[in-house]
Amino acid sequence: MEQTDGLKLVYTLFCDDVRLEVGNKLSLMGVFHQIVVHHFPVTLMKFAVVSQWRGEGRHLSEVRILTEDRQQPVVLSEPAPFEIAPGGVANNISFFFNVEFPAPGKYRVQTLVNSTLADEQELTLIHAGPDAPTPPDTTSEAVN
Repeated sequence: MEQTDGLKLVYTLFCDDVRLEVGNKLSLMGVFHQIVVHHFPVTLMKFAVVSQWRGEGRHLSEVRILTEDRQQPVVLSEPAPFEIAPGGVANNISFFFNVEFPAPGKYRVQTLVNSTLADEQELTLIHAGPDAPTPPDTTSEAVN
């Protein structure tokens, strides 16, 4: 993961929902790396991008989801401040509601900290309905 001025991004996850439990524990529901749908455009009612940071100090985090070519934003989060005590960790959660993805493809989920790109993950949306294009035949005659 990237490191910015002593700040380290430990992980970024996509999930349907996040709940704060007793003892400051996070429960992540519906963790995913791709989304399979029957039609496009598709609107996701709710999902979250969860990032964990190590380091210290006060920082500002933003998440943006861009089209595959990185030219068009699909959704942008508001900047969210977070603070890490020396030797500590911080979890930053960006919730998104009613996000429309116009077509299948590999979207770019970018995490910025202090207005600098810290990480980029791929979020793949797949069309898998009766009207979906037929995928190419990738079977092999080799037996494993």
